[in-house]
Formats: sequence, structure tokens, C-alpha cells
Amino acid sequence: MTKKKDDGPVCIPCASPSGCRVEAILGVDERGQMVLPKDVRERAGIQTGEKLALISCEKDGRVCCLALMKAGDLSGMVRGILGPLLGEKE
Repeated sequence: MTKKKDDGPVCIPCASPSGCRVEAILGVDERGQMVLPKDVRERAGIQTGEKLALISCEKDGRVCCLALMKAGDLSGMVRGILGPLLGEKE
């Protein structure tokens, strides 16, 4: 039997150790809902009704990492990556 090659983690660790941390442990209710703590929402500038993008990373067919970011920031990030490929000027 051959051993499966492990390509390492899918998720990229933070460049700075002070940049990433566990903010809270969230519970999931029977409807699949979670509550982001108020202090985290305030520091992130998340307002009521704002849209968030849920980003997942997979390894070996299983989700290993979930992240949230403001949907507006996601579109800017995509535009920044794809813009030069599409010949857009900055």
C-alpha cells in the first residue's frame, strides 16, 4: 500500500503572529445561526444588515478553515487580482 502524499495545510497562516488570534468560540443553534460578539463587530466595523462573505478552504475533500470578510472588501480584492489580467488600469 502506498502512502498518500501530504502537501501540508491548505490554509495560509498569518504573516504576523500578532495578526491572527482566536476571537471567540461561537455556538451554532438549531437553525444554523451564530452570533458574532459585539466587540468584534465594532472593531471590524460590521453594521446591522451588512453582507459578509464566507470563505472556506478544503483539504482532502473536507472543509478545514472558515473565514468571514466584508463582501465589499471581497469584490475589491477580486478586482485587484483580476483587473490587471483584464487590462484594467489602477
